[in-house]
Amino acid sequence: MGLFQALDHNVGLAMLKISPSRFIPSITNETVIAWIGLYCLAVVMGYGRFLFTATLPDIMSVLSLSTTIAGWLASVNYMGYFIGSLIAMFVPHRLTWRALMLGTLLSIVTTLFLFVSNLPLSLWYIIRLFAGIASGIGMILGSSFIIQSFSSHKRSLLSTVHYAGIGVGISASAILTWWLLSLDLHFYSIWLIAGLSSLPLLVLLYAIRPDRYSQNDTAINQQPSIKQTYVNFKRSLYEAMVGQSRAVLLLSLSYVLAGFGYITSATFLPVMAVQQLPTQTHAGLLIWLVVGVFAMLSNPLWGALAKRIGETKTLIGLTLLQALGMFVPLWIAGALGLYVNAAILGATFVGIVSMTLNIIKNINPAYSNLLIGLATLAYAVGQFLGPLVTVALAGAKDSFNGGLLVAGIGLIIGFILILGFSQQMKQVSQRS
Repeated sequence: MGLFQALDHNVGLAMLKISPSRFIPSITNETVIAWIGLYCLAVVMGYGRFLFTATLPDIMSVLSLSTTIAGWLASVNYMGYFIGSLIAMFVPHRLTWRALMLGTLLSIVTTLFLFVSNLPLSLWYIIRLFAGIASGIGMILGSSFIIQSFSSHKRSLLSTVHYAGIGVGISASAILTWWLLSLDLHFYSIWLIAGLSSLPLLVLLYAIRPDRYSQNDTAINQQPSIKQTYVNFKRSLYEAMVGQSRAVLLLSLSYVLAGFGYITSATFLPVMAVQQLPTQTHAGLLIWLVVGVFAMLSNPLWGALAKRIGETKTLIGLTLLQALGMFVPLWIAGALGLYVNAAILGATFVGIVSMTLNIIKNINPAYSNLLIGLATLAYAVGQFLGPLVTVALAGAKDSFNGGLLVAGIGLIIGFILILGFSQQMKQVSQRS
């Protein structure tokens, strides 16, 4: 029995034994599904990935961690994101929802695990690795499953609601951390509350299950083996990119640099605030909240702009703006530079994600899971490398200026690659 065959068989049997469909009615309203998608991204991304950023100063203080170790913990999570993205690419379309359920459950469990105090550092690495795997699965399969639930005339609007979940999760992580730290609690209590507040998501995701999952699946034994799944994957990859491989390559390379470019701020911004604003209590969390608020509010604006000028032109502008944001703290020292960086980071990074994923899946919508997975793999590579480069450049003084400079340069190169992608797509359009 192959890996995904076993997944379908075992999870299916468990669901049939529990029969929760008797108690949980199906939800089919598209607007409600979009809000469930928002909640899903808030959990698997906002908590699963970015709560670490909000709590990092407290984690470093309580556990006496160096900047180098903090950077490695961040990179291990992004390595997990890469692995999760790779797994998601191989998930057959019929198993998207079930794999999403398991990924979400893994995300919540790894969040709850960090409630345990005095965990050895080795377990931190393992937990953050699996949290990253869950985030990769949840991001790709959540986006694919949720967005494909929308009718074509509502997809653009409701997609912005779904992707706003990342900003909501970041804002929630900042507020939750601020609140509990003000009560003299520490990071382990914050992770516990985050995990408990995520549990209702499992019920809601079950409520938007495809109809056939509430019934016995008689086709279990007809599912392909791992070898056949790999063969099918290679064939699908060829079919997804045929005639447009250069365009996909340019967009994917730009997305590597997008992941690399934003991650210095997305990982270390509150730590920078603690360094530069030592007299301002919880300044780092307020700055991180700015990231979340701008991420939450800006994405619908970029969606509206994309309707007017196109997603590619919007992506070009967002990439250039984010590059500018990385340079601002180098030009303006202190609180103002950090707040401007936070505002630009929040206003751009979710927009870059949503524009890129929408663009790449529209290259060949029949292979949306695969193409979104390919792009997310590229993003994960950049995210994995970013903290390591930043830590290497920090030196004995723990200065993040070198990381910000390299991040900005990387984004400018990404901007040039997107221009090349745009030209390539025009050529493809003219030939067809």
